[in-house]
Amino acid sequence: MDLFGKTITELQALIKDKKVSSSEIWKYFAQRSKKINHDINAFVTLLDNPSNANVGELSGIPLAVKDNYCTKGVRTTASSKVLDDFIPPYESTVTSKLKLAGYELLGKTNMDAWAHGASTETSDYGLTKNPWDLGRYPGGSSGGSAAAVAAYMAPGAIGSDTGGSIRHPSAWCGIVGLKPTYGRVSRYGVIAMGSSFDCPGPMTQSVEDNAMLLQIMAGKDQYDATSSSDAVPDYRSEMKKKRKLKIGIAREYLKGVESDIQTAFENMVEVIKKMGHEVVDVSLMSPEYSISVYTITQRAEVSSNLGRYDGIRYANNRAYFGQEAKRRIMLGTYTLSHGYYDAFYKKAQKVRTLIKDNFKKTFEDVDLIIGPNTPVTALKVGEFEKYPFFGELMDQLNEPASAAGIPAMSIPIGLDSRNLPIGMQIMGNYFDESSIFNLAYQIEQETNFFDVIKKGKEKYK
Repeated sequence: MDLFGKTITELQALIKDKKVSSSEIWKYFAQRSKKINHDINAFVTLLDNPSNANVGELSGIPLAVKDNYCTKGVRTTASSKVLDDFIPPYESTVTSKLKLAGYELLGKTNMDAWAHGASTETSDYGLTKNPWDLGRYPGGSSGGSAAAVAAYMAPGAIGSDTGGSIRHPSAWCGIVGLKPTYGRVSRYGVIAMGSSFDCPGPMTQSVEDNAMLLQIMAGKDQYDATSSSDAVPDYRSEMKKKRKLKIGIAREYLKGVESDIQTAFENMVEVIKKMGHEVVDVSLMSPEYSISVYTITQRAEVSSNLGRYDGIRYANNRAYFGQEAKRRIMLGTYTLSHGYYDAFYKKAQKVRTLIKDNFKKTFEDVDLIIGPNTPVTALKVGEFEKYPFFGELMDQLNEPASAAGIPAMSIPIGLDSRNLPIGMQIMGNYFDESSIFNLAYQIEQETNFFDVIKKGKEKYK
């Protein structure tokens, strides 16, 4: 049985029909991952054997998990030498739910250390390379998870999104990635970066796989007071309903993007119109405001969250922090210090409220908002030096949704002139992931995402 390229849904069907066994699937992906990881460096840790005895919807399906999720008995580093030897004594809520559903942990994926970055270059375990071009960045901070899916080292992966850390690498690696509404998925057991921004989410080859994983991951959690008690819809059922949606285009998100991205986006708009959806222009606050809000607020939260790593309870001491972590700690401490709190942090929180209100008002008139989610396609390794605040500039179109806490998904919409993937962002109202899945699924059925995902995998057949 040729398993290459099969989605999670397709693998489930093969297991159900007894055309392939769970052990055969594990062996297939374990061997592929070990072979390909040598070139791509998507994994920090690869497991040798399957270990989950639970039976459920994901029985026998191996998934890659970003290395900032605590996994009981399995080394968890957040790609920092500070946690080089840290073995969590407990399981994160997300991975606990996946375990109950029967998944197998294939390995822990590389990331920017502490999720600080947009390239995986700040990882203490080496840069992850973009499967489309090994001389380019995969994006970050969930770069390892995106690369693992794009090169079919795993049929799906789990990432986390603070300011674009799922959507950005999903765009650069040409896969489907969702940042859910803040609070839709529990953060318990996820090593915190920016606590008021962090959102666990799925990264997959198809919209249906994405919806299925979110269904399993979502819901109220007694261990996370910020998790929502809102009912979790049947995303896969909602996804397949024939809906005509009113979709807004934020022209502010088109300023300064590469011409190839703009052309692909405009072509996608025409496809959406032909599908029968209503498309209108909407006006949103400039993403530039979100850069300032995110930079100040997130650094303040980083300085607080990293204060716990003292080398006594975890692993190594603070001397092991990398340069990016040190910069963020210093800037965050500064903005929270006496005399500067009102001028910076408090003002950033006020602007953040304006961003939320702007989205709320806009969603009174439209169902969804679409736009590019990166200003450029994947950059060559080393090019980050051209960009001060590299991460913020690469994520400037993602940060508004993060600041507001609304759900947003990246889907592939074509390739640029260098044969690199282009992503489009679909943003929805609070807890309305269903509408995002619905439009993304319709686009997938109509276009097959222009064969981007297929072409990406074919490079590693």
